[in-house]
Amino acid sequence: MSQTGIFWPMMAHVLLVYAVYILMRLRRGRAIENGSARISQFRENRDEPAESLFVRNNLANQFELPVLFHAACLALFVTGNAGALAIGLAWIFAISRYGHAYVHVTSNRIRYRQPLFVIGFVAAGLMWLLLALRLAGAST
Repeated sequence: MSQTGIFWPMMAHVLLVYAVYILMRLRRGRAIENGSARISQFRENRDEPAESLFVRNNLANQFELPVLFHAACLALFVTGNAGALAIGLAWIFAISRYGHAYVHVTSNRIRYRQPLFVIGFVAAGLMWLLLALRLAGAST
């Protein structure tokens, strides 16, 4: 398996981020059209209308834990450690983010959202652990 396979889950996450941006634009547009929001509200991101609040929160969330994911992917690739296990963990992370985002922008039920977050959290953590173990093994 080629190490460049680590980039596909990264691109899948990037696609998700763009989809959430588009969804936020659509929901905000709908809020303006139905009169529950004014364009000026979005200048400073105050008083987010209910229609787009979950989406805005999810978008912010896509730049929290995923930053560690992208850094781990790049570090694994650069050090030559982006093998099958790393790529598998990266896909688990990316897929968990899709599930997490779906729940977040629809029902936002913590009962369903939290386990999806934990799966991604663990996958990213294991990626960093894998990197540390491989680097420790390489230095001995």
